[in-house]
Amino acid sequence: MTTPGPAGSTPRVKRVDARRNEQILLDAAAAVFVTEGVDAPVRLIAERARVGMGTIYRHFPTRPALVAAVYRHQVEALAEAGPALLRGSGDPGDALQRWVADFVDFLVTKHGLAGALGSDTEGVNTLHQYFVDRLVPVCDALLDAALEPEASRRVSGYMLMRGIGNLCIGGGNDPRYDPARLAALLVTGVLTAEQRDGDSGAVAAGGDLSAPRDNR
Repeated sequence: MTTPGPAGSTPRVKRVDARRNEQILLDAAAAVFVTEGVDAPVRLIAERARVGMGTIYRHFPTRPALVAAVYRHQVEALAEAGPALLRGSGDPGDALQRWVADFVDFLVTKHGLAGALGSDTEGVNTLHQYFVDRLVPVCDALLDAALEPEASRRVSGYMLMRGIGNLCIGGGNDPRYDPARLAALLVTGVLTAEQRDGDSGAVAAGGDLSAPRDNR
């Protein structure tokens, strides 16, 4: 005689499996969107996820639904990556650079969002606000960790992300243009300038160390 499991155990297992399968599909779609754009054939996503196309349509009946889900999935991944990179790296500046590299990949999807969602302007605005609310605090925390505690920052996480976004616009398929490289250089410049300004402030507070001294 088979002893029945706890009431509701089978539906709960199914829900867990469904969420896991959905995450696999979202990971595959995000990777395809980064390399092929949001207009990539669903067939490529199915091949990467190793599922049938019908499985994708059961989870995401339309392309706008898929694109919006991938967008939120990537935002959450970036939000979680910031603290994880800080914990796993002995160099906060390196953690920031690695996070920015992932952020640049994400922007490939973001820039195709409006076109993929068509006339759903409200949906685009809602997702954009979600993106700002989730990721700006993460970028701020990475900047704070990468700079001296006493440094007075003139560049906020929002400013840095906006600047990186502008660098990623218009690259298209031009092989001579590398937004990831430019974003890395921008971060290096921001960290260098902020640290230099912090050092200058410390010197001003304690006197100019380069000034000649009267030893008489």
